[in-house]
Amino acid sequence: MTQLETTEATWRRPVTTRGRLLRVAALATAVLLFSTTVAYHRDWFDLGVYYGTIHHWMSDGAIYDYLVPGSRYGFTYPPFAAVCMLPMALVDWQSAVAFTLLLNGAAAAVILRWTVGPVVRRQGWTPWYALSLAGLAFALLEPVRDTVSFGQVNLLLLALVLADARLLSAGGRASRYAGIGIGLAAAIKLTPAVFIGHLLLTGRPRAAATATAVALGATGLATWIAPDASRVYWTEALWNTDRVGSLAYVSNQSWQGLLARVFEPHEPSRAVWAFGVVVLLVVWAVRVRKSTAAGDHAGGFALTGILACLISPVTWVHHLVWLVPALVLLADAGLRTPDGPDRRRLLTWAVALPFVLSSSIVWLWSHDSSGIDGFLGGNTYMWIALGLFFALPLRSASAEDRRPALPGP
Repeated sequence: MTQLETTEATWRRPVTTRGRLLRVAALATAVLLFSTTVAYHRDWFDLGVYYGTIHHWMSDGAIYDYLVPGSRYGFTYPPFAAVCMLPMALVDWQSAVAFTLLLNGAAAAVILRWTVGPVVRRQGWTPWYALSLAGLAFALLEPVRDTVSFGQVNLLLLALVLADARLLSAGGRASRYAGIGIGLAAAIKLTPAVFIGHLLLTGRPRAAATATAVALGATGLATWIAPDASRVYWTEALWNTDRVGSLAYVSNQSWQGLLARVFEPHEPSRAVWAFGVVVLLVVWAVRVRKSTAAGDHAGGFALTGILACLISPVTWVHHLVWLVPALVLLADAGLRTPDGPDRRRLLTWAVALPFVLSSSIVWLWSHDSSGIDGFLGGNTYMWIALGLFFALPLRSASAEDRRPALPGP
């Protein structure tokens, strides 16, 4: 046997369970080392805002009066989010960090099971092994890393929205509860409210009504608990962009962020921003209706998550976890496509886009995003969102080719 034949035989030899365990352990160690020594760590900054706000509130202070010492950053979420975070008043800082890590870990596991799990089953892969590798790739994504190291809530909100997608795909009695997750997510943070529009657009008025009722009910509860804070939020704090930082900061990877960097130091044109938003909404409506007609509800949910990132005035890098369902569906499309150029093209993009989203490349222009290089490189993540928005493959309408909306156990 030649050396080449020996090498090929080695590569084709089935990997044992022990070999897979060693491989996962080695990769997990590499990911952990990268995340703790190379990647940016945000020192739980946003969790510090939440923690400080709650303790300030419990000391008879006002929620939206609190600012992180030495900064202009304060609590920017609706009052219901503060109500949900009240348990932090009972624990010390280290416990708050540990509890947040556990919640984010649980949310990540749920997201992977509901998005990657169906792909693993269709491909016939070993579940624990495939999901472990997918989880490590997931952990490398900068939006995920930032969500964890900032102590953010994005993964929890994504899990709530995907829970409704799961209920809708299940149908029957389960679908009666659809809308609760979206309603809670919208009451905690305004961006997920765009999914109520998705429910209306796709002919799910009952779920849309449930989501609206839950969001309004949660907001009403917060108004009853903290009436002054609610008045301040809806009349003042919501409109004060200084509390969230500069719109031109390179971390803002929305349509508004791109315009702010292009027009900096001047105010970006509101007419240009509004025109872009209208175009995005029209494209979204057309593509979602097309995906719904084809029975591709997962595609519609993924497109709506991308839309939320693009039209929000502020989409920090950690908000881009909403791209994860689209990235999974892109990989799924490549795996479903027969061998040939289209399959290779789709799988190449399915590997390349997460790689770029793990690279922190936009920070190369954190101090100066001017010029053509700043325009292209400083908006890299927004270009990825825009490309997925316009080019994410949607399924055909044939019954055997349909995929449920992020389904099943």
